[in-house]
Amino acid sequence: MKRTPSATAPPPHEAGGHQTLSAYIQARFDDFSRSQKDVAQYIVDHLDEVAFQTAEELARRANTSSSTVVRFSQALGFEGFPELQSSARDEYRRRVAQGRGGRDDAGTAPLFSLDQSDVETAVAADHVNVEDTARRMSRSDVDAAIDAIADAGRVLIAGTDQMAFFASYLRHLLMLLDLQAEVVASPSQEALSKLGRIDERHLVVGLSAGRAHPLVVRAMKLARHRKARTVAITHATLSEVAKHAQIRLYYSSNSPAYVRSHTALLALIQALAYGVYSRDAEQYADRIKAFRLK
Repeated sequence: MKRTPSATAPPPHEAGGHQTLSAYIQARFDDFSRSQKDVAQYIVDHLDEVAFQTAEELARRANTSSSTVVRFSQALGFEGFPELQSSARDEYRRRVAQGRGGRDDAGTAPLFSLDQSDVETAVAADHVNVEDTARRMSRSDVDAAIDAIADAGRVLIAGTDQMAFFASYLRHLLMLLDLQAEVVASPSQEALSKLGRIDERHLVVGLSAGRAHPLVVRAMKLARHRKARTVAITHATLSEVAKHAQIRLYYSSNSPAYVRSHTALLALIQALAYGVYSRDAEQYADRIKAFRLK
């Protein structure tokens, strides 16, 4: 049965059809529970994203549960989240039509129209992942990671399967700066020999997406045991790799596609390398210039 809103508050759309979802939520704000207020605030501040997100995605970004999102929708008088999202899209369309962009303070047109193609949806997800990663980034953790890389005698980067590419790319960027770096990407005899040489002069960087590979976890555990510095770059705060790291950097990897999005990971890796370069740009300038001329 469809719920009806409180008699003391106007419905999302009055007879004139002009009241917005945002205004309705703000009028009811003091009536919500603490977790519902988190959802309400996110919807008001990020209406353009809510128009496309699932209830699960909205819950994650509002730091609550999908069931809270559904209950919040019902508290507003909607049957469920799809009906609330439909109202959000109506308001979003009106903003776009008025030339106000996706947010009140943006003043720019949205990236894509509401009827996104599959490709546009994937690109839009990458855009959100980069923005989310930037918002969650801790400057102190990033600075600590940059210092650890720049000051390490040797850097060992552990990443298997799809992470092997990013481990290799990070090594490439560091080698351009004349930093000694090597990669462990598979449980080969050569890789195990590299792990065996870890000591307190090393910095071990573990890359992880999804379930952590035992080899990467082993590298992090061994590094801690041998007093080496450790950095984890992962998409999950509960990652096994992060648990064994001294410095933890997180990136967002949500994607509508059949694989995780690695756009934010790539941006983070390049930013770290640039951070090392920026510590002493003059020192690295000639080497980078010579590389560009090759």
